[in-house]
Amino acid sequence: MRAETAYHGDMGEHFAAQATDSAYNAHTDRAAMLRLAGDVRGRRVLDLGCGAGHYAAELLARGAERVTGVEGSETLLAAARTRLAGSGDGTALHHHDLEEPLSFLDDHAFDLAVLALVYHHVEARGQLLAEICRVLRPGGTLLVSTTHPTSDWTYFGGSYFSGDRVELPFGSGVLRYRRMTLETFLGELLGAGFVLEELVEPRATEEARRVDPRRYDKTHTQPLFLAVRLHRP
Repeated sequence: MRAETAYHGDMGEHFAAQATDSAYNAHTDRAAMLRLAGDVRGRRVLDLGCGAGHYAAELLARGAERVTGVEGSETLLAAARTRLAGSGDGTALHHHDLEEPLSFLDDHAFDLAVLALVYHHVEARGQLLAEICRVLRPGGTLLVSTTHPTSDWTYFGGSYFSGDRVELPFGSGVLRYRRMTLETFLGELLGAGFVLEELVEPRATEEARRVDPRRYDKTHTQPLFLAVRLHRP
């Protein structure tokens, strides 16, 4: 994620605050991805685009041996450091641009890699997938979530097959990302050598009904997100 796509300053602080208990991030995307992760006890996890550390905290609470977070925003890393204070050797956080190789990480160092609502922000996706393949052990798991292609099509209009960069208002700022078709999304992952195990179109949990009934209902009416579990052969 280049500087213009990372969540800096006020935008990063807004995201860090709302992601804790939001209908979409906490109770739709994160709930689905954690279910896909399954039993993480004793596993070494790589959290790419770790944001404010919500996934890392939850994975550690579920028994992960160690979580390594990588994030391009210093604002979000500061929030992650606060959230993960006291985890000791259980976490390592790195400020790094995901458009660049993960050269500071060793081969086969991780059992699980997580890309939660990050993939569509990255332009060098082929390079990133190759790097994930390198740092995952054989048989390791990759979880990826993204905006749903049909949701983007409904919201932005034009051709479903458009691969243009789009902008979405968020707090006091703007999210910028690459819209892509289902064919492109899965094609890139499978083309990188990963094997698909499960695909879900997440719907909000009951907790989201308490937080935001309108958004809860929306996720049960139209697909907003897409999440997949894959493994490295």
